Amino acid sequence: MNSSEPIRRALISVSDKTGLVPFARALVGLGIEIISTGGTAKLLAAEGIANTEISTFTGFPEMLDGRVKTLHPKVHGGLLFVRDNPDHCAQAEAHGIQPIDLVVVNLYPFEKTIAQAGTTLEEAIEQIDIGGPSMLRSAAKNYRSVTVVVDPADYADVLENIQANDGATTLKLRERFGIKVFVTTAKYDGAIANYLNKEQETTCSLNLSMPIVARLRYGENPHQTAALYGHFDDHFEKLHGKELSYNNILDITAASELIAEFSEPTVAILKHTNPCGIGSDDDLREAWDKAFATDKQAPFGGIIICNRPLTESLARAISEIFSEVIIAPDFDAEARALLQKKKNLRLMRQFPRPLPQAEDGQMLIRSVTGGVLVQSRDAALDGDLAGKVVTARKPTEKELAAMLFAWRTVKHVKSNAIVYAAADRTLGIGAGQMSRVDASRIAIWKAADAGLSLKGSAVGSDAFFPFPDGLIAAEAGATCAIQPGGSVKDPEVIAAADERNMAMICTGVRHFKH
Repeated sequence: MNSSEPIRRALISVSDKTGLVPFARALVGLGIEIISTGGTAKLLAAEGIANTEISTFTGFPEMLDGRVKTLHPKVHGGLLFVRDNPDHCAQAEAHGIQPIDLVVVNLYPFEKTIAQAGTTLEEAIEQIDIGGPSMLRSAAKNYRSVTVVVDPADYADVLENIQANDGATTLKLRERFGIKVFVTTAKYDGAIANYLNKEQETTCSLNLSMPIVARLRYGENPHQTAALYGHFDDHFEKLHGKELSYNNILDITAASELIAEFSEPTVAILKHTNPCGIGSDDDLREAWDKAFATDKQAPFGGIIICNRPLTESLARAISEIFSEVIIAPDFDAEARALLQKKKNLRLMRQFPRPLPQAEDGQMLIRSVTGGVLVQSRDAALDGDLAGKVVTARKPTEKELAAMLFAWRTVKHVKSNAIVYAAADRTLGIGAGQMSRVDASRIAIWKAADAGLSLKGSAVGSDAFFPFPDGLIAAEAGATCAIQPGGSVKDPEVIAAADERNMAMICTGVRHFKH
């Protein structure tokens, strides 16, 4: 039945009371009877909005601290009976079940609760909504007759639809809201399952439910389809330029994770998710010069990111090369006006976010044949690096700063990865090689090609040097090295460093990036 009957009775039970009072008042003004529960009923009564409490409607009191209040045949029968089924109608009448035509429910804030530091398992469990999802699903199943609203943002659409259709809603609207319910409850149940699986250390399935952000023109290549799901727009706002591509989004993500490693004013250039160059300086234009000097060829068509508002002087320097995307926490008016002259250049504002160390609970997911791999984010804290020197010679303060810069960077370079750095800039980067020695040779060659001296530099390696020959860095001019250690050849590598009078830190933490 595609019911076009006017809405006569609504059941409202919400945790998020945003916009509720004017919405409920408008419903009453349309002659709709309201049934409500708990805090919702109290709020409506306090606002002078007539409503019937659920216990009066069902004839059964709320009990078990409110755990049981809407799980009743008069509620679910009123939602589920098929209006044009004579047998259903007869049973409803026999049992005193009245139709409920509109359900307005949003759920206990489970995800918000578990996001709060110090939340206990017991507190989380109490925020698992039972009656809410049950009512939503009952109403959504019977969407041909029942209108169901799970999002306060939809209140205006509902009222407009009712007013335009003589007190009823259209089937199209009911279908859309019914689907939204199942998407919402699936995501809600998935969040609960994932939390309990992690909290109780049991083996369970992984549940994922994400809203679509955008359908993309294509994937990595034009013959591949693609879409973006999740909450990307909570982190970035596009200020200018054509739509983002699949590859743009991957690069933006890599850039934002890299720049989060640096608290000092920093500019980074990336290409295909790998850093091309990084520079730090109080003057962002100087930081750009340092980053760009690392490699003046690769940045063409790349991604540029900085962690301070982008200035006009930096914009003028950047505008001299072709870039796909520029990312900053904000753009000075003059800088934005200048960059917006490039029609296709995407300007992205990045909203403030915590450092990766605060996000170690976030999952990283990659598809594999027949399934997905899931791991926590690489947000390892390396602790006191100065206390992890393994060579006879300890690094100078300048060397220690250079090692830290190299270590922050190499973490974001595809393995095998080698980075040569000074205290405030990259000097040579070797990425994605099958051999660590080859990665070092490429980094040395790139530095030479850029006209940069490696004398006195630090070399960083994302994984241990398997053999002493990994220290060809000393021949290139590096005076110190930072690496995880952990090889059976560590004593030989350390001895080779001592022979070359190099200072070396073994962090004990590996940063592979496949």
